[in-house]
Amino acid sequence: MTQNVLILPGDGIGPEITAEAVKVLNKLVETDGLDICMEEDLVGGAAYDVHGVPLADATMDKAQAADAVLLGAVGGYKWESLDISVRPEKGLLRLRKEMGLFANLRPAFLYPQLASASTLKPEIVAGLDILIVRELTGGIYFGQPRGIRILENGERQGFNTYVYSESEVKRIAHVAFQAAMKRNKKLTSVDKANVLEVTEMWREVVNEVAKEYPEVEVKHMYVDNAAMQLVLNPKQFDVMVTGNMFGDILSDEASMLTGSIGMLASASLDANNKGMYEPSHGSAPDIASQNKANPLATILSAAMMLRYSLGREDLAIKIEEAVGKVLDQGLRTGDIWSEGCTRVTCSEMGDAVVAAL
Repeated sequence: MTQNVLILPGDGIGPEITAEAVKVLNKLVETDGLDICMEEDLVGGAAYDVHGVPLADATMDKAQAADAVLLGAVGGYKWESLDISVRPEKGLLRLRKEMGLFANLRPAFLYPQLASASTLKPEIVAGLDILIVRELTGGIYFGQPRGIRILENGERQGFNTYVYSESEVKRIAHVAFQAAMKRNKKLTSVDKANVLEVTEMWREVVNEVAKEYPEVEVKHMYVDNAAMQLVLNPKQFDVMVTGNMFGDILSDEASMLTGSIGMLASASLDANNKGMYEPSHGSAPDIASQNKANPLATILSAAMMLRYSLGREDLAIKIEEAVGKVLDQGLRTGDIWSEGCTRVTCSEMGDAVVAAL
């Protein structure tokens, strides 16, 4: 049965990197019997320019009807002066919320060929393989009330609400524990329970869920210590689970352990493993339309899409192995280039992955 994939290139380098992922998927359609139908639409600033909103209702309907969504990136200098209610990022947040994508999986995996590309010593990062499970539809990014108000003395005051319900913590904890059971049965839950009551409850709920997974070794770590430990001794971690804001920060930090954020894929899943897949990096408007971007994170996101939503683990592995072959050949975009390697463009990297398939 044909599965439907909605492609949302977005802004900045988004159209360039998604084009390379589509090229890879089309190759699998041609050679490996992948039965998908891909349709493209607008999101972010590109959607605002056409529709006056960062995500049109019709596009939202397509996303909910699709079997999976592959997204590039949103945002850029052009739209920074817009009212916050219609900035490009709001389109992304709406997709996550209305599709029920509460579980964000961000693997920080270091290809051995890129050990020297990390800013840390190779012996610190060699063999790195971390999975960060981030709660994606709650916490301070969505909590109400929020806004900017004028106090009686005329001073402006900004305010946001950091809130989680017990059920929200339970469901993301189950995702993390189930992932840990498939890996090395080690889980680190990251919070700030010594200061924030909401994360004190988070820790209590994680401990309750842990009783259902007696084989998993559970540790709790304050977020500031976790940030330090990711740089000091990253290989102590296997699966990490945390809230929306902490996960946003820690996953970007972890990405640099692998040499470049341009290598990191991500999956955002609902309760039935339907998901949206996107690279962990942003829209990089400074290099947009220059054919310089690294498309590998997006290509690896397509691999995650095949694994989690489309039921083609075999093809996910095939893409991941093809990326390894390309790196073995010494091909590098600028963000991961080092002496002795061959610098290639975004499209050339995509072509190389297709050839390796």
